[in-house]
Amino acid sequence: MVAPLTEYRGFMDISVLRTFVAVVDEGSFAAAAGRMGISRSLCSKHVADLEADLGVRLLVRTTRKVTPTPTGLSYSRDLRDILARLDAATETAKATTSPAGALKIGSPIFYTLKVLQPHLLDFMERYRDIRLQVLLDDGTSDIVGEGFDAVIRIGNLSDSSLHARRIHSARILLVASPDYLARSGRPERPADLLRHDCLHYTNLPGNLTWPLRRGSRTIRQPVRPSFSSNNTELLHSMAVNGRGLALLPEFIVRDDVATGRLEVLMTEYTLPDLPVNLVYPSGKLLTGAMRSFLDFAAALRLPQ
Repeated sequence: MVAPLTEYRGFMDISVLRTFVAVVDEGSFAAAAGRMGISRSLCSKHVADLEADLGVRLLVRTTRKVTPTPTGLSYSRDLRDILARLDAATETAKATTSPAGALKIGSPIFYTLKVLQPHLLDFMERYRDIRLQVLLDDGTSDIVGEGFDAVIRIGNLSDSSLHARRIHSARILLVASPDYLARSGRPERPADLLRHDCLHYTNLPGNLTWPLRRGSRTIRQPVRPSFSSNNTELLHSMAVNGRGLALLPEFIVRDDVATGRLEVLMTEYTLPDLPVNLVYPSGKLLTGAMRSFLDFAAALRLPQ
């Protein structure tokens, strides 16, 4: 029999319990990881650690699905009730005070200018007692060491001691300028990329390959970059100035496509969306100011 939470001797991480409930609800680690905004491997580790701590098997894992054992099903039902009561108590406590204090947030340059900036005035108007500091940060900062409360990260996250909350996903487009296409021609199929100047984002997974999906088939097409960088602003500038093809988030190139500075290519192929997460230290106390920003970020929507 699983011991109730009140009898548990160790530290019970609420995020681990929420992850277990998500796995039961979704029936898979991948779907639960997406719901929780963490990697699949970290999701699996959370549940394995919970089973080890409790000394019981909670899930039956097969190659096709994950199902709870009778004990796991009963435990998940109890947890769901407990977590609902905890959430209700938290909301009641939050409602008694107005969020206040300093808040240091990091955000990528282009994302800040194109997505976040229009909403910041609303946040500051709603939470007048929060002293907000937003630093433009393209992913190189030490979140804990540099004192960030949270940072916005675009792309897949590696396992770490950090928590992540999925905000939304960013569509990726293959683009080039009209000048470049007039000189070099228009690619029609993946293999054509080998004869083009490609502007490569070095943080993209895969060894100098670009993922192109058509139907259920994904092709990891090798490319020969004429220029590489870990900064999307620099790649965007190169593309607009006719230096080659680039894979860039839609929110970065939307205005350029609308005005004709860039053209979208090979539209019959799709590219995997990039997750946009708010990442914050797991051991840091979630203040009222931080909770307010988490709720604010969760409501962000990409411009249409």
